[in-house]
Amino acid sequence: MSATSNPLAAATSAPPRVQRTVNANINNFSAGLTRIDPRPYAIVCMHIGPSVEVTCDRGGKLRHGREVAGDLDIVPAHTPAAWETKQSGTTLVMRVPDELLRCVAVELDMDPSNIEIADRFQLRDPFIEHIGWAIKADLDSGGAGGRLFRESLGTALAARLLQRHNRRSLPMRDPKGGLSAWKLKLVISHIEDNLESELSLAEIAKVAGVSVSHLKTLFRRSTGTPVHQYILRRRVERAKLLLQDESLSIAQIAFATGFAHQSHLARHMRKILGVTPAAARRDLAHPHVAEQAANI
Repeated sequence: MSATSNPLAAATSAPPRVQRTVNANINNFSAGLTRIDPRPYAIVCMHIGPSVEVTCDRGGKLRHGREVAGDLDIVPAHTPAAWETKQSGTTLVMRVPDELLRCVAVELDMDPSNIEIADRFQLRDPFIEHIGWAIKADLDSGGAGGRLFRESLGTALAARLLQRHNRRSLPMRDPKGGLSAWKLKLVISHIEDNLESELSLAEIAKVAGVSVSHLKTLFRRSTGTPVHQYILRRRVERAKLLLQDESLSIAQIAFATGFAHQSHLARHMRKILGVTPAAARRDLAHPHVAEQAANI
C-alpha cells in the first residue's frame, strides 16, 4: 500500500507550516513622489534616516508632517498610498502576511475572519519601534539571529497590530509619565537635525521645556531608552548610512555624525551593530549578502 493511500499516514501528516515571519527590506528613497499600489497584505514603514517633510495621500486622505526616526506609517491591505517628500530618506519596510495575522488572531481569541488593520500616519509606538530596530539589526547581520528569532519578531509585530492598531482598538495614548507626542517629536527632530553637533542634555531639555533631570525620566518612559544611548544609536545608524558614500573617509563620517574621532565611531559601532565601520562599508558594497536575509 502506498503512503498516500495509507489512512494512518494521512492522519498523522503535519499541517502546512504557517509563515510566522514578515518580509522586510531597507528602502532608500529620493526626494519626490513614491507610490505603492494596493497590496494583499498590511505594510508597516518605519522611518530610520534623517528628518524629511512629507505629504501623504492614502486612500484619498491627504496628510502632511515632518517624519523623524522611529515614526511609523501603517498601510492596511488593499490600500493605495503615495508619499511626496522634499528630501531623500530611508525607511524600513515590513510586510505582514495575512496568514500570520489570522494565525496570531486565533491565539489571541480574536475572530480571524474579521481583521481590519487601521490606517496610521506618523505614529509613535515604542513597542513596534523596538521590533523594527531588531529586524533592521538582523538584516544588517545577514540573518544571524536565526529563524526562531525572526519568527518571534513576526509574531510580536502581528500581535501588536491586532491589539493596538485594528479599527476597533482604543486610540494610542502617550506613555504614562512620558513626554507628550508633540514634545517627543520636537526633541527627536532636534536630535536628528544636530547629530553632528555636541548635543547636551541641557540643550535638549530646553527644547522640551523641562529640567534636565525631568527630561531623562520622561524621555526614557516615552522611548524605553536613555537619552544618551538613543543619541549614540542614532549617530551610529547615521554613520552607517553615510558609509554608502565612498567619497567620504571614515574619519570624515565620524566627524559628520558627532564622534570625536574615527576610533570613537569604531568603538560604538562595534558595540551597537557588532561590526566596524570598515566591515560595514564592505558589507554595503555587497548587498546580495543582506538580501539573503530579506525574509525576516
